[in-house]
Amino acid sequence: MTEASSRAALPSVDRLLRSIEAEPLLAQYGLHAVTAAVRETLDALRATLSGAGRPAAAASVAIMNRVAARLLELARPTLRPLFNLTGTVIHTNLGRAPLPPEVIDAVAEAARGASNLEYDLAAGRRGDRDQHVESQLLRLTGAEAATVVNNNAAAIMLVLNSLALRKEVPTSRGELIEIGGSFRLPDIMARSGFKLREVGTTNRTHLRDFEQAIGPRTGLVLKVCSSNFVIEGFTAGAEETALARLCRDRGVPFVVDLGSGSLVDLREFGLPHEPTIRQTLDGGADVVTFSGDKLLGGPQAGIIVGRKDLIERIRRNPMKRALRIGKLTLAALSAILRLYSNPARIMERLPALRQLSRHREAIRACAVRIQPVLVAKLEGIASVDIVECDSQVGSGALPAGKLASAGLAIRPLRAGRSGTALQRIAAAFRALSIPVIGRIEDGMYIMDFRCLEDEAAFAAQIPSLQLPAPPEKRAR
Repeated sequence: MTEASSRAALPSVDRLLRSIEAEPLLAQYGLHAVTAAVRETLDALRATLSGAGRPAAAASVAIMNRVAARLLELARPTLRPLFNLTGTVIHTNLGRAPLPPEVIDAVAEAARGASNLEYDLAAGRRGDRDQHVESQLLRLTGAEAATVVNNNAAAIMLVLNSLALRKEVPTSRGELIEIGGSFRLPDIMARSGFKLREVGTTNRTHLRDFEQAIGPRTGLVLKVCSSNFVIEGFTAGAEETALARLCRDRGVPFVVDLGSGSLVDLREFGLPHEPTIRQTLDGGADVVTFSGDKLLGGPQAGIIVGRKDLIERIRRNPMKRALRIGKLTLAALSAILRLYSNPARIMERLPALRQLSRHREAIRACAVRIQPVLVAKLEGIASVDIVECDSQVGSGALPAGKLASAGLAIRPLRAGRSGTALQRIAAAFRALSIPVIGRIEDGMYIMDFRCLEDEAAFAAQIPSLQLPAPPEKRAR
């Protein structure tokens, strides 16, 4: 059969839509979606069909099976849950902090219908959406006022634009950081309508550098937390309380971007120290910005707390409306802040903090239980060994802090020089119904179990793991 005749033998769109196989698809997905999938499938077949054509009657079932698979793929949400076994707990690419059940319930309740998002129930008139979280933030941080936007980059931009428009902002050269996705703080600052004035050097900045930089054109002084890196060795930084006193004496606001935003002393949970928002404000900061979805353990948000007069200026900025958060984020943030009202139970109720504080022994016990399941599945393909490893907080929080952890290391028995065997293993785990994301390191595929809380669900899908045979073993 020639290629032309093979193409001609393909059934028409109309014939496929009238087939028995199409009936359940039409009922589930509708005529428009099924028709589009049929046309797409036929176009793909025409593009690849060679002279080895099949009779049209036999092809119809196979074609409709491909149509059904395509429709199922299109119907699947692109945003899917997965197992984060990378060893990075608060992973920017994997959704950052997981939310506790109380927060998920609060979001669902807010999503069901109308709410008093911007309505004052007591006064019977329009209200401010900040009212749902401001009083909570004031109790937890000791600030005079607070407002919230959609992320911390937006918070920094709004603060700078509100308090330093067309003015100068002295900032240490060593704090002009770049975060994920080549997103640079100087670029954010440049869009905020002021002139950046770099002071000091990359590794050493002194108080006298700020003394010389502050002048009539200064709008505020900005201090930025280190993110994703630590400078060690011959270093110096202006002491924060001294810098706060200098700003107060010179009459300029002192703004601190904490980034991660911890409300509790992490040392109580065996974690490295991170300044809390309250400590930073008590140290003299006039305004502090921080994230909602890092160490706070909540939804993506940029939180701004500090002096009441400065927060009011920030609220009046027209950009505030463009950067505001919606009711679902407000519901989630308020629910998270309620959990902090009982600090004694915060570790057990906050998934991010619970995962960060897990002990290596408990994590290793999980690896011991799961190892036999993977050994049986990967017999003859790869070895599976229990390993000790280090986790990290992630998202710029505690960049130098390593967390002792454990997991499983998979090493292909026939590893090629190109690393294709490891890539096939990683791809097979990503293809599971609940994708598994590990990391490739030192010739091994490593799964760090620090964040694995649903051990049963992980183990249950291992039997369905599909690992293709190495190239030399495939049938020719």
